[in-house]
Amino acid sequence: MAKRQQPAGLPSPEQILRFIEESRDAVGKREIARHFGLRGADKIALKALLKDMTDEGLVDLAPGRAFHKHGGLPKVMVLRVAAVEGDVVWAVPDRWEGAGAPPRLRIMEKGRKGALGIGDRILARTEERGSGHVAHPMKKLQAGGETIIGVLVADSGPGGKPMTWLRSADKRARFDFAVADMGDAAIGDLVRAELSGRGPATRARVIDRIGDPFAPRSLSMIAIAKHEIPHIFGDEVIDEAERAARLPLTTDGREDLRDLPILAIDPADARDHDDAVWAVPDDDPGNKGGYRAIVAIADVSYYVRPDGALDREARRRGNSVYFPDRVVPMLPETLSAGVCSLKAGQDRAAMACHLVIDKHGKVTSWRFTRALVRLRANIAYERAQTAYDAGAPDAGWDDDVLPALRHLWACWTLLAKARAARAPLDLDLPERQVILDEQGGIAEIRVRERLDAHRLIEDYMIAANVAAAKALEAKKSPVMYRIHEPPSREKLVSLKDYLETFEQGFALGQVITPAVFNRLIDGFSGDDRLPEIMEAILRSQTQAYYGPANAGHFGLALGSYAHFTSPIRRYADLIVHRALVDSYRLEVPGKPKGLPAKTGLGEADAKGLSRIGEAISALERRAMEAERETVDRYVAAYLAGKVGEIVAARITGVQPFGFFATVDGLGGDGLVPVSTLGSERFFYDEAARTLDSEHGRVSFSVGQRLDLRLVDANPVSGALRFELPDAPEGGYRNRPPRRDGVRKAGKPMVGKRGRPANIKHKGRKR
Repeated sequence: MAKRQQPAGLPSPEQILRFIEESRDAVGKREIARHFGLRGADKIALKALLKDMTDEGLVDLAPGRAFHKHGGLPKVMVLRVAAVEGDVVWAVPDRWEGAGAPPRLRIMEKGRKGALGIGDRILARTEERGSGHVAHPMKKLQAGGETIIGVLVADSGPGGKPMTWLRSADKRARFDFAVADMGDAAIGDLVRAELSGRGPATRARVIDRIGDPFAPRSLSMIAIAKHEIPHIFGDEVIDEAERAARLPLTTDGREDLRDLPILAIDPADARDHDDAVWAVPDDDPGNKGGYRAIVAIADVSYYVRPDGALDREARRRGNSVYFPDRVVPMLPETLSAGVCSLKAGQDRAAMACHLVIDKHGKVTSWRFTRALVRLRANIAYERAQTAYDAGAPDAGWDDDVLPALRHLWACWTLLAKARAARAPLDLDLPERQVILDEQGGIAEIRVRERLDAHRLIEDYMIAANVAAAKALEAKKSPVMYRIHEPPSREKLVSLKDYLETFEQGFALGQVITPAVFNRLIDGFSGDDRLPEIMEAILRSQTQAYYGPANAGHFGLALGSYAHFTSPIRRYADLIVHRALVDSYRLEVPGKPKGLPAKTGLGEADAKGLSRIGEAISALERRAMEAERETVDRYVAAYLAGKVGEIVAARITGVQPFGFFATVDGLGGDGLVPVSTLGSERFFYDEAARTLDSEHGRVSFSVGQRLDLRLVDANPVSGALRFELPDAPEGGYRNRPPRRDGVRKAGKPMVGKRGRPANIKHKGRKR
């Protein structure tokens, strides 16, 4: 630092730095002046000195006008919880403008553990410890709403003046925002922006350019940015993955299964291969008509060791996220698509679940080993089905592949028989599949076909998952269960009210099992309304989650269930593998250089399963939402060229402000605003889920099929907008102001200035 004339009484930069470092609280200009007893002109001189210290890199100025040592952290700052690892909670600065990746701080929670979850924002006091920092929470803050993800578009503003607007990636957003500062972004870029002002005066300032979401195979970038899904692996993680990939594979501590014709059956576009299967008739006279089977699962726990950089990153991600244009893997590609992926003709480490199945399809025993496998073939579902049906192998298949496929099918018929007797929930809802061409454009959007080959693999995986849960229970070991609780009474009442609109009864007093819903589905077999019935049943179900306290799996009609079969893409499965290693002493010998020695669960994680379960359940929900939104965006992009056309649609939801509809065969929800429905008033009947015109001429209800004109398709948000084919251009906007409401005693309820009142909906308390 250059020498400067120091006014008498003004502290030196060294004294100021020492005070900032030793203070427990945030230090601003006022605190410095008070500490050193500065007044009048000395305060003005202090301001200049602090500016010089900031310019020279001695101190940094944090939000809130507090100073901290350059390269360090403010004493008090806003943090966002980024990861929960056992009983340890990690956070990062809510806003980070420093060099490099944002630092991770360990949260020192007091009182009730588990009070903080991923995404929570807290005001915290930071403290330097060793080479890092810890944080002491002061108070929990409301969720941040000051930033927005969107795409920059050029359009005219007031008076036809050219302007730049931010089009939100949120489907619920009703407006675009005027951009006050584009930074280094360009029109068409996906950006993160900060909003300021209120109402019509709201302005957006770009703070981060993310990229071009409309480049080939890039539409998923919107969901990745919006949901803050980690998609880039750090150097430390990549280095550890490469070291792990060089681990030797031997039969030391492993069962050699390389001579068995084990097969992997997966989607044709699968990017990783977790599981493979094998079965033969059991030669045990005591199990006549039964089978022996092996479900071989990638031994990810051999490569991803507890507490290593790989493990921390996998837990931070929770699962892989699958988009039409890319996959965001839980593990680096060196592992996920490399040594962990079960590929034909290559030696692979596996965790083998050996099953004995009787002639009724009941799994009578199981055991787990670490194994060495060499798959005979990787087969797509469609090809497996065709080969089995035709009895003809593919060119290039080994002679034992088709017989192995036949044995798998014969064993599966037994498992399917046991499944039917168990009567799990049978919701056959269509899954949309986006097919991209070689250039990344949309070639087709279709409903994914469901084959027996899919059901075959599902039933083998379910059998292995149940065996894993029960094997751990037998050892009284901790289990990360996959839990699906029965529907709540509130949801059942709502379902009952809805079914009454179909003149279908539903007794609330009965014991609710999956079979109850299956009988309901069977009653509508062949009925056009069946999809609506199944969607209503789906809405009545609780959301599955992970946790160590077993509550069974209602949907599968199982008392004990864990996820064991997909450790490449789900952290929950990796936890179960580690628990099996500990419980059944499956540790492999040898200490790898530069990697943690143990592959088992470890005491800290065993005690922290509840926290881990909460965290990965939240991450799973994030992934599901991101995947669904991205498919909606692809549907909107596909339909963008059909704006103005008439499409066949089905009503999926009704609200006082209009109804939502989906395009047959494509999906994607779009709104038909009530303002476009006609000149009559419309009333919302919540119980019947209908919009009825005042004089009863027109009614719109869930499940109704009709033709609609596509008015808008927005790939940025995935939103669609429709109107009735005979609506005048722009809808019925020139009629007198509406007074829409909910039917009550034949009259609409209206608030002040003609706006709908705080309405008491039918069947709902105020």
